[in-house]
Amino acid sequence: MEYFVYGRDRAGAFALKVALTEEHWAFMDAYAGALIARGPTLAADDEDAETTGSLHILDVPDAAAAARFAYDEPYFLGGVFDEVLVRRFDRRVGTTMWDFASAVPGWTRYLLLALDGVERELPESHVIMAGALLDDDGKPVGQAALVEAPSADEAAELLPGAEVHVWRFGGRPSDN
Repeated sequence: MEYFVYGRDRAGAFALKVALTEEHWAFMDAYAGALIARGPTLAADDEDAETTGSLHILDVPDAAAAARFAYDEPYFLGGVFDEVLVRRFDRRVGTTMWDFASAVPGWTRYLLLALDGVERELPESHVIMAGALLDDDGKPVGQAALVEAPSADEAAELLPGAEVHVWRFGGRPSDN
């Protein structure tokens, strides 16, 4: 069962997040086979920008395993996150981030996140992954997409009404 886990950083927690990065990566190593996508959201389209959140999409047996992943994670335990969103993920477009091979040079990657329960047509162009976010009963409560686009405005057009976050592939630098 796939789950979408997104921790939104607490204001002022960037230095703490940096300090916990090695612990975070070590924790993620235990989930390497389950991860479908991962990576930070950023304050700007800049490799050195402060992070605003941490996204993981993973395949685990059940909701309890997803909760253990989300709440045993070092960033969460260390107080980095203001909130953590954990939802079942019904992937409808795309593969895994590691299978995405059609990157356009100079374009930026984005997380599009719509939590209003409105069902929109999911983008198909320049999509790394997209799907529905489901509640505990399997009912759609939102949508998420990982896309690439030339700008945030053009990314927003792919899933109208969604939050737009700059996102980059995550993991240890040697993993990417």
